[in-house]
Amino acid sequence: MKLAIILNSSDPETAWNAFRLGIEALENKHSVKISLLGKGVECENIQDEKFDVQKMINAFKKRNGEILACGTCLELRQKKESKICPISTMKDLLKLIEESDKALTFG
Repeated sequence: MKLAIILNSSDPETAWNAFRLGIEALENKHSVKISLLGKGVECENIQDEKFDVQKMINAFKKRNGEILACGTCLELRQKKESKICPISTMKDLLKLIEESDKALTFG
């Protein structure tokens, strides 16, 4: 199955769970792409003792999960392209949703 996960939150537990689901799906031989939208583009900077988002992001990437970040959302926060994911557009997000069997949102 092709799974699209849209993360629209910088809440540590929400981001942690989005990546945990992505990891579980990858381990079960599904294709997974996570799109960071709105506050989701801030997930790379989340520091939380209880919810280790960085560990989940690294585990997701290690399993060849793909992450995309909304360029407009980054620009609104005066952020640039991240080392963990390329910049994407709404057109890219629409294409991701169209190509996926299921699309889930977190946030």
